[in-house]
Amino acid sequence: MKTKIILRGLIGFPIGIAVGYAISIFTSLCFANGYYSPCVPDLIPIMGNEINAVILQALLSGVLGTAFAASSVIWQVERWSIVRQSGIYFLIVSMVMMPIAYVLYWMEHSISGFLRYFAVFMLIFVIIWIIEYAVGRQIVKKLNAQLNETGHEK
Repeated sequence: MKTKIILRGLIGFPIGIAVGYAISIFTSLCFANGYYSPCVPDLIPIMGNEINAVILQALLSGVLGTAFAASSVIWQVERWSIVRQSGIYFLIVSMVMMPIAYVLYWMEHSISGFLRYFAVFMLIFVIIWIIEYAVGRQIVKKLNAQLNETGHEK
């Protein structure tokens, strides 16, 4: 299990950077009026210049990727219920996501900004969870149907 956590974490780091970069392109397309905005403008003066802000964002995006990937081993703990797996996974990724989002100015620095960002994060998590659950159920139904066709009923 420890080896899986480490390997997934190592793979997650560059994936996190790639996802962060893709998000910066998407947000630039939506909000930057034809310009590329590699990070939130409020982060630049705090970091001293744009390159320092982008480096920090890339590193912390990699940390996010590491956290999401490494903690995904939770889904393989078969003795845990889906509720327990979901709760622990959500707790871990939230504890990593929220401070990083705050540091990188992805959220307004206020209680209401934190609560709004957390609500959006939770909504996205729930939507992805529902989709994954539905896909998993379909896979199980197909496998059960194949077993029934071959005469391997329970």
